Amino acid sequence: MTHTAVGWHIELEFQEDDQHTRAAALVRLPDGTEVRSHGHASRHDVDVNQPRVGEEIAGARALDDLARQLLGKAHDEIDADSGRTSHPIHM
Repeated sequence: MTHTAVGWHIELEFQEDDQHTRAAALVRLPDGTEVRSHGHASRHDVDVNQPRVGEEIAGARALDDLARQLLGKAHDEIDADSGRTSHPIHM
């Protein structure tokens, strides 16, 4: 049996101001598909301004959305290849 190593590179970019952090995630798959997602975090007025924490929250939300999209893509491909409706794939 032959195994092929495949790598995925996920890009995360952030836009921030004093109250909000927005994250955009992108993964390019070996089949040429690009999957994009977004996440958002807001700082409460009483919280200390910690940009890294906003990035972690917004980034995690973008990656969570990315994971859900990839699960949906995999589910659709299973159905297309099998010709039937498969059980949903859950996280």
